[in-house]
Amino acid sequence: MRTAEIIRKTGETDIRVALNLDGAGKCEIDTGVGFLNHMLELFARHGRFDLQVSCKGDTWVDDHHSVEDIGIALGQAFDQALGEKKGIRRYGQRLLPMDETLILSAVDLSGRSYLGYSLQIPTEKVGTFDTELGEEFFQGFVRHARCTLHIRQLAGANSHHILEGTFKSVARALKEAVEIDPTLAGEIPSTKGML
Repeated sequence: MRTAEIIRKTGETDIRVALNLDGAGKCEIDTGVGFLNHMLELFARHGRFDLQVSCKGDTWVDDHHSVEDIGIALGQAFDQALGEKKGIRRYGQRLLPMDETLILSAVDLSGRSYLGYSLQIPTEKVGTFDTELGEEFFQGFVRHARCTLHIRQLAGANSHHILEGTFKSVARALKEAVEIDPTLAGEIPSTKGML
């Protein structure tokens, strides 16, 4: 079973993430940031990942530390659960419509960290959530999942739909990338012999 548990404690956050890559989309999410709770619930359901996230953070300052550190811990969980990455498809992509919004996500579980983030979010906030924190979350994730992730907004002007479509699209791209490819017979999908 491809699972991981990450505990991350800093002077700003106390986080626990438990992940099962081969789950059914079950989740228990309590980040202290309501909008992020909703995004991670969507992420778990659409990626079919079993996911538990709890965070006690200094949200009286702002949500930045919690959002970024949860992205870091989730990235670490993916990296740990994938291990040597034997037999995985490695690449995944998803073009996802959400009403007027259209989001493209493409991922390579390459061992190399890069985020291409091209969203034009028209408002600074969705409710109380600072929309700029979406990029911070994914930056923390890719650095610690050691993956390349490109996110492109092809259409859309509703901030909520753009972020919701992004989390769904990324989850579905990741699900494809982590799937076991039966034609690889347990090989690492790289000419280098490692990822």
